[in-house]
Amino acid sequence: MGVMTVALTDDFDPEIPVFEAIQTGDRYAFDEFVRRQHRWVHGVVFGVLGDRDRCEDVVQQAWLAIWTQANKLRDTRRWRPWVYRLVRNAAIDAGRDITRRRQRSGPMPFEVIQNGQQSVGPADAMRDEQHQQVLGAIKELPALYREPFVLRHLNGWSYREIAEVMAMPVDSIETRLVRARRLLRDSLKSKVR
Repeated sequence: MGVMTVALTDDFDPEIPVFEAIQTGDRYAFDEFVRRQHRWVHGVVFGVLGDRDRCEDVVQQAWLAIWTQANKLRDTRRWRPWVYRLVRNAAIDAGRDITRRRQRSGPMPFEVIQNGQQSVGPADAMRDEQHQQVLGAIKELPALYREPFVLRHLNGWSYREIAEVMAMPVDSIETRLVRARRLLRDSLKSKVR
């Protein structure tokens, strides 16, 4: 008897069978998919909104859209760009809602999130302050640069993966990342002075 082996190529994507199971209504597959993809989905929402306070609600709306519309995706090999577009659109819609509310009620003060963490000493306080400065500087980046920056530097995506989901050439992604890092560096330098 011979042993049958399956060669895995560099293009093998373990999420395809999971997504196919989601399309059949498998809640367990969906829960696993959410667990594995939550970080970058959250990063996309932050990249669009630049506002951590509102991210989780929008992420939940995006997951609901993914669950209810999963059967609309015909080519499951394209799950990542499809999910990206749904998530990005949910974030853009939320951003429009936020803008409309701000126009009706006036500007809202910038709120610093501490996530319930209490500083223990001066080093912790300094680290928290630096962390908030970096997040604030990322938030101030134009969305054009913030989105690829978050995907690359906060989620660890390759330039090719970012280019695929944003439907852009890799060279354009590289250019946007260079500009994002330059803007971020300049913003942080001005805050330190």
